Amino acid sequence: MMPTAPPKDSAITIGDAEFDRICDFLYRRTGMIFGEVKRHYVDRRLRERIEASGHDSFRDYFTMMLADTDEYERLVSSFTINETYFYREEYQFRCLTTSVLPLVTQHKRRGDTIRLWSLPCATGEEPYSIAIWLLENWASVDDWQVEIVGSDIDTTALRTAAAGLYGARSLMRLPTSVTDRYFTRTEDGHFQLIPDLCSSIRFTRVNVMDRAAMAAHGRFDVILCRNMLIYFDDKSRREAIGNMYDCLVDGGFIFLGHAESMSRVSSLFQVRRFDETILYQKNTETAHG
Repeated sequence: MMPTAPPKDSAITIGDAEFDRICDFLYRRTGMIFGEVKRHYVDRRLRERIEASGHDSFRDYFTMMLADTDEYERLVSSFTINETYFYREEYQFRCLTTSVLPLVTQHKRRGDTIRLWSLPCATGEEPYSIAIWLLENWASVDDWQVEIVGSDIDTTALRTAAAGLYGARSLMRLPTSVTDRYFTRTEDGHFQLIPDLCSSIRFTRVNVMDRAAMAAHGRFDVILCRNMLIYFDDKSRREAIGNMYDCLVDGGFIFLGHAESMSRVSSLFQVRRFDETILYQKNTETAHG
């Protein structure tokens, strides 16, 4: 038996100028920063897209990509990070039902709409987690019209989210009783969300740096934007946070990831300290221009 030949290295060369150009392009379009420390990651993903598109040089590919919306979305999707699972940072969901939603509903009438935005939603575990958590832990859930929207810049991730099909690792934090209620086991060992839950979430593509696209989603009572801003610099963070501010109702709340903070980025929000976590509430006395 002949030994398998090692795979050949790609013939496509990504020089320093090309690396700088793609990093600048991604930063200006998405706010994501990829420096020299991520050179190997960027080169590999970029070569994969160039080869998949049938081109053999960065220059030809880049020119084509600028004119091809579908390829642009595929390129951006290849650089996004979608590491997530159900009930991630569960203490924040607990804060949502024990502290935040009671404040949100103080100025609403029974039957009114409550809008929650998972941004970015990646492959859907977070918005589905919100829905499951509310059904399991919020006694007043049936008193309100709850609308949950999941948005991301990654169209591939959004297709996965809409399908509602997950591997065992995504469910590792869910109690067995919850898994049994909301999932069915497939023959190949995956877990399919029940149709009612899948259809309860609306998934959309949005770039947080695009103010008009963000505004088109309307206003929300709560935005969960967890573990995204750590990939931005301060300038991009300020722009993204300003766009989210405009998408909140007066007094609305933003959840950030445990390693993220508004402290050096924006004064638009009032810091709210709850038993479970620190949140940021829209300061209605501060205008965003």
